[in-house]
Amino acid sequence: MVGLQPSERPPTTAVKFLGAGTAACFADLLTFPLDTAKVRLQIQGENQVAQVSRSAQYRGVLGTILTMVRTEGPCSLYSGLIAGLQRQMSFASIRIGLYDSVKQFYTPKGSDHSSIVTRILAGCTTGAMAVTCAQPTDVVKIRFQASMHTGPGSNRKYSGTMDAYRTIAREEGVRGLWKGVLPNITRNAIVNCGEMVTYDIIKEKLLDYHLLTDNFPCHFVSAFGAGFCATLVASPVDVVKTRYMNSPPGQYHSPFDCMLKMVTQEGPTAFYKGFTPSFLRLGSWNVVMFVTYEQMKRALMKVQMLRDSPF
Repeated sequence: MVGLQPSERPPTTAVKFLGAGTAACFADLLTFPLDTAKVRLQIQGENQVAQVSRSAQYRGVLGTILTMVRTEGPCSLYSGLIAGLQRQMSFASIRIGLYDSVKQFYTPKGSDHSSIVTRILAGCTTGAMAVTCAQPTDVVKIRFQASMHTGPGSNRKYSGTMDAYRTIAREEGVRGLWKGVLPNITRNAIVNCGEMVTYDIIKEKLLDYHLLTDNFPCHFVSAFGAGFCATLVASPVDVVKTRYMNSPPGQYHSPFDCMLKMVTQEGPTAFYKGFTPSFLRLGSWNVVMFVTYEQMKRALMKVQMLRDSPF
């Protein structure tokens, strides 16, 4: 047996909400450099003239990370971490922590199992809700990750996380903090379905067919499958979202305009720029998050049961 065993009582919504946010923050701490490398690879090539003047050209995941460490220092890999953690505490808590509750809400009364359609609908709902609440933190995170800190190509604009929120609101209006919210809702609805529904189904089948027990190996396999599916279906939307949210005012008229310019200037393969770091990041993030989340739920329920116990 690996880790804590399931509690006698099912986890409450509050436990899932807190556990999901905490687990997502832990996963972000471990995988943030991969996310930063993914963002740099995704935006590379969008400003052809500016790229010529920059000495830093990124090739592959490891090459991007090494180039950033060499030219900007190791701290550049964690640029935007504060906004990233703020994002996860609001974003993951909603889309992951509320998934089971929304799934139960959509499940017809008297039904023992939720259908695929019900699970997809629940994933889309919680994903859209989460983006609506957490969009400003995502905008700030991407702006920090995309900015170069030192050297001739330096474009560092914000002195800190709170300064970024203020500057964006002042220069682009409050709507600037929700820039790219529509492609982000689309992206996260897809990602949430890829992650939550895939994890839910794989875990359920592994348990139903008695291939694994409800412990670490089962959670690991389910999370790895969820990460791959989510990356495969969401990568094109993710690239468009990253470029649109990072763009200065006027560069793109809309997310659709951004998509068209990518196709005409760089070809359809541009939609899968940064796929490897995306998978490495999302796959490892899913494994760390779901394994931690399952243990957090059990630990928090044990604490709650001890508090409720009269002895």
